[in-house]
This record gives sequence, C-alpha cells and structure tokens, in this order.
Amino acid sequence: MKKTIAFLTVLACFMGALSAKPDEKKLSVWSFTDEIEGFLETKAWGYKATHPDVEIEYSMTPTDQFPDKLDKVLLSGKNCPDVIALEDAFVRKYVESDQLLPLDDLYNEVKGKIEKYPVQVGSYKGHVYAMSWQVAPGAMFYRRSLAKKYLGTDDPKKVQKYFSNMNKMLETARLLKKKSGGRCRTLSTAQDLFHPFKGIRKKPWVVNDKLVIDPAMEKYMEMYNIFEDEGLSLRGLGQWSEEWFAGMNDMLIDDRNNPIEIFCYFLPTWGLHYVLKTNAPETSGDWAMCQGPSAWRWGGTWIAAYKGTKNPELAKEMIKYLTTDDAFLKALAITSGDNISNVSVQKTVQDLYVEPYLGGQNHYKEFCEYAKKVNGSLTQGTDMLIEALFNEAVYEYVYDGKSKEDAIEDFKGWVETELGR
Repeated sequence: MKKTIAFLTVLACFMGALSAKPDEKKLSVWSFTDEIEGFLETKAWGYKATHPDVEIEYSMTPTDQFPDKLDKVLLSGKNCPDVIALEDAFVRKYVESDQLLPLDDLYNEVKGKIEKYPVQVGSYKGHVYAMSWQVAPGAMFYRRSLAKKYLGTDDPKKVQKYFSNMNKMLETARLLKKKSGGRCRTLSTAQDLFHPFKGIRKKPWVVNDKLVIDPAMEKYMEMYNIFEDEGLSLRGLGQWSEEWFAGMNDMLIDDRNNPIEIFCYFLPTWGLHYVLKTNAPETSGDWAMCQGPSAWRWGGTWIAAYKGTKNPELAKEMIKYLTTDDAFLKALAITSGDNISNVSVQKTVQDLYVEPYLGGQNHYKEFCEYAKKVNGSLTQGTDMLIEALFNEAVYEYVYDGKSKEDAIEDFKGWVETELGR
C-alpha cells in the first residue's frame, strides 16, 4: 500500500510538471503601440519566427488609456503582463515604481554594444529596469533655400556654426530677421526651444527630494521672451497648432498678407518622417539638418518585465532579443529606417542612407552621432508634471506680464502643492 501511495505521489508530481511546462513557454505582452506587434509577428525576423515554441498573448491599449489599465493590475498583483512596452512620457513612473524586474544581468551581457542614454533612462538606484531598441536624439531641421539666401550657404557643417550654442543662435536669429526685412523668423514658435534647453541642464528637476531649477531653464524663460518680444518667432503660436504645421510648407502670412518664412524646426528622429514629410511634402529636398545648439532627446519606447512574472528568464530573453539582437535590429533598421540603439548595428547600416527629403543628406549617420551626446540620467518620473507646471509659469511671464521672479515663485508653489517638494 505504501509503495502504491508513493508511486501515485511521484506520478502526480510528474504530471504536474508536465502540465506546468507549457507555462514556461508562454508570455503575456502589453503595449500601447502596434509597433511591438510588428516586432513579434513579422515573418523571417520577428520574435515569433525565431521563437516558434513560445506562446504569446498580446494586448494593445491606446496610449491615453494604457497607464490606467496597467496601474490597476499592478496594484492588484493579478493578471499582470509578463512583458510591458512603456512610452517615454511614463517610462520613468514605472522604472521608479518597484514593480519591474531588474535587468542587470541582461544589460551586463550586452552593454558593450548599446547606446548609453536609453539605459540611463531605464535605470534607477543602480539597477536597469527597462531597455530600448531605439534612440530619438533631436536635431535642427532648416530650409536650404533660406540658408543660402541669408547665410550664404546650406552646408550643414557651415550652418551649424551659426547655431553652435544658444547665444550664437540668438545672434543668428536677429541676423535672419534683419537680412530678410522681418520676413524670415528663425522659429514659428519659441516653444521649440524647450527640449534643446533641457538638453544643456546639469541637474534634474528633483535632487535629494527637493525641487531644483537648473540655470538652463531660467535661460529658456529669458530666451523665450526675447524671441517673442523681438519677433524672432510668431508671438503666441504653439507647437502642434495649424500655424506651426503651416510654417513648414510656406503657408504663413502676416497681418498685411505678406508671406512669412520659417527658417528651422527642432525635432527628433521621428519628426523627420512623421512631422515634416507628412505635413510638408511640397518642400521635399529643401531641408537639411544639423545638431543645433545642444544635444537632446524626445520620445521613444522602452520594454520591461513585471517583477512578479512566472517566467522571468523567458521575459528577459524576449527583451534581449527585441532591444539588442543584431540580426533582428539590422532587419528592423533596413526595413523601417528606425534609429537603432545597438551601436554594432549602427555601424553596419549607417552608410546605407541617402534622404531625398533632406537634399541627399545621410540623416541616419548624423542621428547616430547626436545620440552619443545625449544625457539620459536627468530623466525622472515627475518630469511630465513638473514641466507642465513650469511651462505655465513661462506663459505667465511671457504673455501675462508677470516678472520672471514672480513666475518662478508661482512655479515653486505649484510644485509644492502637487508633489510636496
């Protein structure tokens, strides 16, 4: 009888192991973008094609609804996804949340071949929690015809000298307005200066749990005001407005019906393909790009894993494949043009690109160089809220007649109310 019971016990354990085995090859993946689904499904080099034994349950939720949906399951600890795609706007919220699986061992395997700044964004208190396959550094996109007309050259290296730092940019903006008789404005909106000024900060918004206003951000307030007061941008115009887009394709006019020329736009990698090309196809070939006055970034997607996943090694293996695998990323770069964070792949593909929209310039190679200069260590989970409040203070200073000092004090008070800092 004892032998029978022992045999049944062993059999039960064996059958239990068999029934649990399929779970070891199953992952739940949540995303806010259909881009990840393409990474999983693409024939030949997608994740499923190279990992046919892994069962994937994929769910896509619109960006504006995604954090709420994710927060609910993370709070309950039930039905949490194994692998999670995180947008730039909220990636740090989760990196700092103690809800993600550390990826230190994965990172140590690949750190020699990936760009530093995306890892900095995905790291907190000495641990890596999220990784990205892409980089999204910013650049200054300018009109070649206007550069030739007012600066005597459209060569990116020569134009860069006119915009090598913030003070030089202001000097050039005044020169463009003067030479054009007021027709050429450097920017359609001074709001375009925000990300470039963030790029020259030395400190983040919060240090030792206290609000810090880096001198670069005070300089931004002053420069914004100068651009608006001196007509170096169009007063009161905002990013993503109809007029902002109109400036890309020569459709702006002043109150006397005279045409207005916009010299440049500050945009990241995706701005070329999804902003300029989409909204100003008529001006194709009349654009070029250079670094501009600073190194900065805007946007991107990171991939992480839930710390309570039942399949941590499988989840990490998927993240490793989607963010670092040479063959996968080379195929992705060639088919999509996405700027890859894997520097090994960058070197193999960066000379393949000639962009007709930019007059034949190799934008890809330029962006790879710009990414190396970006500092991702200043990114924090409270950035979005703090920056929204800061820009309200900038608006009061520039448009409502409030002094810079009073606007800053208001900003400090708002942050104290919202965050207790």
